[in-house]
Amino acid sequence: MKDEGGSKERRQQEYLLPAAFFSFILHPSAFILALRRALRGEVDARTLALEAWRRSRAARDRRRERESLERLTNSPARLRSEISRLSPSELLDHFRNRTTPKFLPGFSTLSKTANLQRHLFPFETAQLLEKSARIADERAWPLLGYGEKCFGAKIEWLRDPLSNVLWPLDYHADVEIIRNDGSDARVLWEVNRLSHLLTLGRAFTVTGDEKFASEIFAEIKGWREQNPMGRGPNWACAMEVALRSMNLLATFELVRRSRSLNEETLLLLLQMLDQHGAHIRRNLEFSYIATSNHYLSDVVGLVWLGVMLPELEAASEWREFGLRETFSEMDKQVMADGADYEASTGYHRLVLELFLYTFILCRANNVEIDERYWKKLRAMLDYVRAYLRPDGRAPLIGDTDSGQVLPICKRAADDHAYPLALGAAIFDEPRFKQSAKKHSEELLWILGEEGVRKYESLPEIKEDEGSQNFTEAGTYIMREDDLYLLFNASGSGVGGRGSHGHNDALSIEVSACGSSFITDPGTYVYSADLEERQRFRSTAYHSTVEVDGAEQNSTDQRTPFVIGNEARPRVTFREFNRVLEDEHEFIVAEHHGYRRLAQPIKHERSVQFDKRGRLWLVEDTLTGSGEHTFRFRFHFAENLETVVLADGIVRAYDKMTGARLFVAPVGLDALPELETQYISRDYGQKSESVSACWIVRATAPLSVGWAIIPICGDQDEKERLKAVKRGRNSFEF
Repeated sequence: MKDEGGSKERRQQEYLLPAAFFSFILHPSAFILALRRALRGEVDARTLALEAWRRSRAARDRRRERESLERLTNSPARLRSEISRLSPSELLDHFRNRTTPKFLPGFSTLSKTANLQRHLFPFETAQLLEKSARIADERAWPLLGYGEKCFGAKIEWLRDPLSNVLWPLDYHADVEIIRNDGSDARVLWEVNRLSHLLTLGRAFTVTGDEKFASEIFAEIKGWREQNPMGRGPNWACAMEVALRSMNLLATFELVRRSRSLNEETLLLLLQMLDQHGAHIRRNLEFSYIATSNHYLSDVVGLVWLGVMLPELEAASEWREFGLRETFSEMDKQVMADGADYEASTGYHRLVLELFLYTFILCRANNVEIDERYWKKLRAMLDYVRAYLRPDGRAPLIGDTDSGQVLPICKRAADDHAYPLALGAAIFDEPRFKQSAKKHSEELLWILGEEGVRKYESLPEIKEDEGSQNFTEAGTYIMREDDLYLLFNASGSGVGGRGSHGHNDALSIEVSACGSSFITDPGTYVYSADLEERQRFRSTAYHSTVEVDGAEQNSTDQRTPFVIGNEARPRVTFREFNRVLEDEHEFIVAEHHGYRRLAQPIKHERSVQFDKRGRLWLVEDTLTGSGEHTFRFRFHFAENLETVVLADGIVRAYDKMTGARLFVAPVGLDALPELETQYISRDYGQKSESVSACWIVRATAPLSVGWAIIPICGDQDEKERLKAVKRGRNSFEF
């Protein structure tokens, strides 16, 4: 089948528009229903027609696929003619001894990599072997934020490990992903990405113990038996098929010289990978209205399969198409300031990994990449470096599902520093090294010995990050020494059609004195608990202003990946680092999410950063008319002692560092309520936290101010109180 978004088809589309309109005329209600969720934002008539045509053709192709499933499932790998003439034993020798294509550099020199793993990471190596033994002996390994899960003597690849629900083996397009029975496709898919096989493969490389390789081959065989091609949830999303393919390719590279690899297993693995590539190609998650990390994962998976398996008949076409679309998606999905366009730092990390690892793979195989794409990749790393807090962790703006592309190590959702170590070596950039703080196991396994040497040769620098603004992303960071405030003026993402944005317009995140104080709550879960999903992305869970209990952008608990675009935040004024001597920085932004109210309200928020005074002054202005209930919230991090002092001042205390943060209202007599809320640092994990909420019933227009004052642990009580008073008195409306 030809691609739904390929360049040849795009040249033909203008001649096919009448068919799309004909389909619309014949079945207008079905067409409108199918596109209702996608049409958030402006879509021109031509794009609408193209999308109608694409969906019509996709439905036709799925009918054909459904009729051919048995044949597709039983077909052996489609090998190039000269390769197909090899006997099974010759084919095994070929794959064991081939020197090209080359995988990621650290996988291409495995004996050196294994030695450096033991030398550079002795503690982590002991953990690696312990985890691998648990997988091989007990079928147990860590799963997202849920901790270690045991999958039993025989792994049931279709059983949800949390709800115990057994998913059906229906045709993949018929599988209902949101089931309302406590199951979570995201969790099942994580298990079926087979990334834990990388752990076993690395342990085999370090020890040479065949038990680890044998377990890999046994699990692959069991997976194939339980997941016939095109049936069940593990084929329902092409992105998942692509990510599984990449993990299988990496695992195969680690164990292809194992004595446990026999002719039968090799043929099975080649058949699986050929079927994976063909399935991705038939079921691309492309849309003329918008694409996301899903379609990007699809085409990147095809690049990897095409580059690493030239023995397959379709490899050349997969590679060329995948590369073309990967670069096209980089143009589309990565904004000029380096941020992914989905309004999510979590998905920025995922998209960064997709590009970063793919570019490294291409370079290893002499695939030319235009310099402008390397510059965009560098800009993506610069964005990560800018948004990392002083403690080295990432603010979890928008959705995050803890997803990783090639999990050499399992990383928490807010751990974004490790790609900077690779960026430091690739771009010879000491600033990336400074932010990464140390070399990582990813650096070793992905870039190899040369990458480690490059990283270590870079000079150690101590450079103040300074404030930065990313206007296209809507991310503004005020920082000086250990003070950090992130001001969020991002929209819903994907040009107003995002699915991973939250109702967090004009929210802030604050860190100081080595502690995180005011923070974004993260995501927690997707379809396993739709009520919690709705709560974590709501306005009430973010450090901004809620009016009359309304959401900034329209959302519906029943559609957990649909969010409106009513707020449309925009910055109206900013003054960042004009000259080095500046002691103040200033930003003003507004959003219009409350225009939907019977008596509309506009929310404007300004933030002034007083560097010498080491404080921030925030003013919220609510413009409009009529009486409203305004809720001003600041969501505090977990593990803080949060109390209300006199005059409505809130103090948050971190016992670990001794640091405190005061939030002092200005021009407001109301006392705040301390609400119990939650923070999620990893998908499926949550910790109890506190949100300070001032509830004000008042007539608009209304202006309220806040002094946000951090105090480090070595200051005495008198100094703290002076700082609070100074902050409140210096506020100017």
